[in-house]
Amino acid sequence: MTDERRPLRIAFFGGSFDPPHLGHLAIANALIRQFELDEFAFVPAFHAPHKRSAPTSAFDRYAMLCLATQNEPRISVSRIEIEMPQKPYSVETLGRITEMLPREEVFFVMGADSWMDIRTWREWEKLLEMADHIVVTRPGYEIDTEHVTESIRERIIDVRDRDVPVKTDANAKNIYFTDAVGVDLSATAIRKKIKEGDDSWREDVPEAAAKYIIKYQIYS
Repeated sequence: MTDERRPLRIAFFGGSFDPPHLGHLAIANALIRQFELDEFAFVPAFHAPHKRSAPTSAFDRYAMLCLATQNEPRISVSRIEIEMPQKPYSVETLGRITEMLPREEVFFVMGADSWMDIRTWREWEKLLEMADHIVVTRPGYEIDTEHVTESIRERIIDVRDRDVPVKTDANAKNIYFTDAVGVDLSATAIRKKIKEGDDSWREDVPEAAAKYIIKYQIYS
């Protein structure tokens, strides 16, 4: 019996999420709307290999993400990286995702800063060929493309202030630029506020995650 359902559209957004904040949720919900996603999955990193300092415990960050998204039916949290015995690179994680979801339409989400540093990523050209990618930038932010190859530039589709076009080639791996998210928050700034005793950070973090941070003194 064949599976005749349409492929699900699922986006995966990797990062430290240290802590998860309202900006992360704004990205998820904006992309769900703009790209008509069936699911958006946060992928907390066990440890980002290209970063010098290790983030907060992966298990605490996973718990905070689960609490932050508990009332979001289309948003989930993946354990794919925190359960791996070694610290995976994005190309390895995306490879596992596409193997597990061979029929689905997979999107890999990154911020504008990650896009500008993409050449420092392990097997970055292979990574950009494995799935569709969504680069999230801020409104009015100039994003460069000169650091990537011409063949990659040819796959870029700018959907800032316009609808996402219907994909005519199911096998094409596009790179979409979007500025659908107007919220600009910094996890670094939130951690700094917590350490300095500035309670205004609670305005930037989902309530359930904020209570977890306070109860377990994550950044104190």
